[in-house]
Amino acid sequence: MQHILRPTICLLALVAASSAAEKKFSVSVQAGDFDRRDTVVTFPLPESAQRAPSLWRQGKAVPLQVGPNGRASFIVEELGKGTQAAYELVAPAGLPASSPGKVGQVLARREGRKVRIGLLQAGDPPGSQARPLLEYQAEPGALPRADIKSVLQRGAYLHPISTPSGKIVTDDYPTNHLHHHGVWWSWTKTRFDEREPDFWNMGDAKGRVEFLSLGDTWSGPVHGGFQSQHRFVDLTAPSPVTVLTESWEVIAYAPSPRAGSYWLFDLVSQQQCATASALQLPTYRYGGLGVRGNRAWDGKEHAFFLTSEGETDRDKGNTSRARWCDMGGLLDGRQAGIAILGHPDNFRAPQPMRLHPTEPFFNFAPQQAGDMEIKPGQPYLSRYRFVVHDGPPERAELDRLWNDYAHPPVVQVQEK
Repeated sequence: MQHILRPTICLLALVAASSAAEKKFSVSVQAGDFDRRDTVVTFPLPESAQRAPSLWRQGKAVPLQVGPNGRASFIVEELGKGTQAAYELVAPAGLPASSPGKVGQVLARREGRKVRIGLLQAGDPPGSQARPLLEYQAEPGALPRADIKSVLQRGAYLHPISTPSGKIVTDDYPTNHLHHHGVWWSWTKTRFDEREPDFWNMGDAKGRVEFLSLGDTWSGPVHGGFQSQHRFVDLTAPSPVTVLTESWEVIAYAPSPRAGSYWLFDLVSQQQCATASALQLPTYRYGGLGVRGNRAWDGKEHAFFLTSEGETDRDKGNTSRARWCDMGGLLDGRQAGIAILGHPDNFRAPQPMRLHPTEPFFNFAPQQAGDMEIKPGQPYLSRYRFVVHDGPPERAELDRLWNDYAHPPVVQVQEK
């Protein structure tokens, strides 16, 4: 199991330390088999470097975030295939050559029943509002119409999600599928203790996914995000039974000014049994991570799909397997979209997909490949990266971003 990023404390270079207490480390980043550009790297800090470190390259400070688990993150601007870049890590924070310039911030804030994540860029004037990136609906919000059954009310999902230009690429409570909500997670066809709860089709009142609690939220120059807890409840029992507990970690990364047309966020889900019984997941055509696109893309001719295998026909793409899939369409006369990248460590990766024949709906559906189950004591871990973009998808660029995600650069740290 790969380590999940923890909440962070943003530390640049704020104070000069005495040379007697200062430790210096060389940090080498090796590109490996791929060209790198605006690539997030994460690495464990030596214990002696965990107190107020700063990172430098060629006399300039590099924004660095360090979590309480001793893992640090920064962004490599550009690194060619087969090459490496040298940095210097100073702890406590020193000022070897120049003070760091003003940097942007990814801000995550709890506001009422939501967590809002936005971006303040380095050039924004004082008092500016953060530009919206995404919102997490924690507790259920108000139903959009009075005629919608209360059983369909839910939280624990992401919506709206916005492109850099402010176009919203997700939908909530679409008329033809009221149980679809931006980016969410549910299982459909299941067996549990000789019953068959359905956590997806909430209108049938056989199961539901509930928000439990919000953990840490954090902000910083490299990323911002939150952690939350959910539960999957079986409503077919004489009284409701919690079948699974689920943790989410959502990490939104600061977009590079050079990227311009896209930004990235990660969703890590870990589910585990809440009782001594397994949750059986028989073969079925959909279930798992779901993504609902903007309602302007409804109808067979209005949503455009592209898979990592080059498939653009949604009928042919449906039930196929791919490393990533992009879904998009026109918004205010211009194309925009959202790509979902599956991590190679996910169960049955590359996972089969559900591409709806007439609606803007995408689902990584491992159940398509056969029966599966979540067993007590064996957490089910899933990792996905999302690319939220203006303009049409570019297959070569999405391949590059998937390689960054699936095969990150190697980082080596040595004390000088």
